[in-house]
Amino acid sequence: MEARLNLVASPVAARFGKHIVAASRVLEESTLPAATQELVKLRASQINGCGFCTDMHTKDAAHAGETPTRLNLVAAWREAKVFTDAERAALELTEQGTRIADAAGGVTDEAWANAAKHYDEEQLAALVCVIALINAFNRGNVIVQQPAGDYQPGQFA
Repeated sequence: MEARLNLVASPVAARFGKHIVAASRVLEESTLPAATQELVKLRASQINGCGFCTDMHTKDAAHAGETPTRLNLVAAWREAKVFTDAERAALELTEQGTRIADAAGGVTDEAWANAAKHYDEEQLAALVCVIALINAFNRGNVIVQQPAGDYQPGQFA
């Protein structure tokens, strides 16, 4: 598959990309666990059908030490026994925050309260921002159809 638009060659897209990547670096410095951030990015990317981001975040998580079993079970996290209660809360918030068109009313109070049991205010802020940011990345990639399978960990470092 060939991308419809070269985002790097477009001055507007390149400037925008610089800012959105800078935002992701802010989140990397947050106290929200890196493993949780990668699980969230992977799950949202799966939901959104973004092959490029699914590939990238699977490889990044594996490179950071995530196990193949956990990575293989992200799509079935509700049934899997390999995720902590905190990770489950983050994945639920991710699903509800990503599937906003599927559930009128957005994120439920119950999902938010469950996440708040496991994460402090700064971590919750980072979690909201990670969910919003990966959804933005997913949508851009799906629109231009970035090809999956070419990503190497550290490529955008």
